[in-house]
Amino acid sequence: MKAALTAGEGLSEEEFFYCCGAATQVLKFGSLDDLKSKSEKSPRVLFLIIPGNPGIAGYYKTFMQILHQTMDQKYPVWVISHAGHCVPPESMEMMEDIELEDVFGLNGQIEHKLAFLRKYVPEDVKIVLIGHSIGCYIILEMMKREPQLQVLKAVLLFPTIERMAESPQGKLMTPVLCKLRFMMYVPIYFLSFLPESVKTSLVRWALQGLQSLDEGSVSASLNLFSVDCVANAMYLGSQEMVQVVCRDDSTIQQHLDQLIFYYGRGDHWCPVVYYEDMKRSFPEGTIYLCQKGIRHAFVLDASEEMAQMITDWLYKDVVKL
Repeated sequence: MKAALTAGEGLSEEEFFYCCGAATQVLKFGSLDDLKSKSEKSPRVLFLIIPGNPGIAGYYKTFMQILHQTMDQKYPVWVISHAGHCVPPESMEMMEDIELEDVFGLNGQIEHKLAFLRKYVPEDVKIVLIGHSIGCYIILEMMKREPQLQVLKAVLLFPTIERMAESPQGKLMTPVLCKLRFMMYVPIYFLSFLPESVKTSLVRWALQGLQSLDEGSVSASLNLFSVDCVANAMYLGSQEMVQVVCRDDSTIQQHLDQLIFYYGRGDHWCPVVYYEDMKRSFPEGTIYLCQKGIRHAFVLDASEEMAQMITDWLYKDVVKL
């Protein structure tokens, strides 16, 4: 199912389909077919965003649009939702014949992304992977499990790749996600019956503290009034707290020249001490600490700054191809 959406100066395409049997949303700025028509000699490059949790594609729309434009619309920029994190169209269920055990769990989400690449991205296409939060962990696992992936660069933003339960936010959220998450389903069920206008007002109220609210975040947040989406997101979160413990130094070392890390200065999911440990372990790596005060959930109000930084980092590696 496809729907063209107007987004400022660019045109995005939204698709819903089943991947590994789970409802999946992909939002696209540009297509792989465009690359053929522009130059047969230049390598084909796709920017693919692996989101944080909740993995709602719509949160990244403004970020994608700006990134697409700063790259002069030369390369397609796509984001794939996490399995079961977006409300599918009325014609679709949240799942059909499940092809992968525990598709909504952490391992399932990793295999879900690999399955998408195998089916929809030709092997000759070079990929720039952009991960956010748990999306960074997923990217490292993807590169570990399928070393033949044509990864040009992997940009890991606010990377939750170690000691999640020990982080300040992890200490707060682990009991909620692992033991109390079922208590959240009842109020969300009742809230789901509210009119869309009331839901939108509630979202705006919840995000009123932001200095410059990204309007795309408002519509994306409406997915959180779905019990199924919230249940899948919280289930994934519960596994993150248990499974994301030790940093995978072996994979990082193996792919260090392909990796760019960006840590937040006030990030309660991956505090500065994690950045300092990473710098000590990999002094030759490309590892940045934010100097701009950008929050972990950068898509809420800092998409432009983040997209511009990524363009600057990748100019020599991608834009000059």
